[in-house]
Amino acid sequence: MGRLDNKVAIITGAAGGMGKADALLFAQEGAKVAITDLQEDKIKDVVAEIEALGGEALGIKHNVASEEDWVRVVDETIQKFGKIDILVNNAGVSNATPFMDLTVEGWEKTMSINVTSIFLGQKYVIPHMIEAGGGSIVNISSIAGLTGGSGAGPYTASKGAVRMLTKATAVDYAKHNIRCNSVHPGYIETPMTVDLFKDEKMMQWFQSQTPLPRLGKAEDIARGVLFLASDESSYITGVELPIDGGYYAK
Repeated sequence: MGRLDNKVAIITGAAGGMGKADALLFAQEGAKVAITDLQEDKIKDVVAEIEALGGEALGIKHNVASEEDWVRVVDETIQKFGKIDILVNNAGVSNATPFMDLTVEGWEKTMSINVTSIFLGQKYVIPHMIEAGGGSIVNISSIAGLTGGSGAGPYTASKGAVRMLTKATAVDYAKHNIRCNSVHPGYIETPMTVDLFKDEKMMQWFQSQTPLPRLGKAEDIARGVLFLASDESSYITGVELPIDGGYYAK
């Protein structure tokens, strides 16, 4: 307990799944948390859970692909908590459309939510981190950002872009004591993947791809994100952390 005492964090896509797990764990470890998502009612529920644990939270409706929304989210966080120490860019969408069936609209939507959102978050948060004397950015990519994925070209491309944007940010802002790392989840049980794992044969196939013979849980990812967000990883920047049950080791 107390690994994030006196820290202020923004976590996007925190109404459920991995983002919610991050928010709850961060609050338990002492952080004041601004949680954002498009699902306003679910955000309120997460805020209530955090407050029931004795933590402090701010819920903000947020389209991560909107520059105007990012300006508002950062302003509201600063007004409420006075600073920003941690940014977790968790929000994202999946897109398994084959290239030949993909429209420009579909491509641009995937890129705007998965990549442009991270650029915008960093653009508006980093000045406040510099003012605070440093900070930690954790960008959620995917194992698809490390290996080619069949039938998921747009998603794979977007997650690869997240990985390299993370490295560029790490190099550019290390002089300001700002660290930036990416997390690459494997097959994780979340609201986004629940339909995928309903089919028993599909579930068996996913499990067969992972040396540790189970699907990951949102809490598995949250523990890795917590480490990278905390001062325990103060000499770690520009790395990718697969949390995938050994998938990438094969």
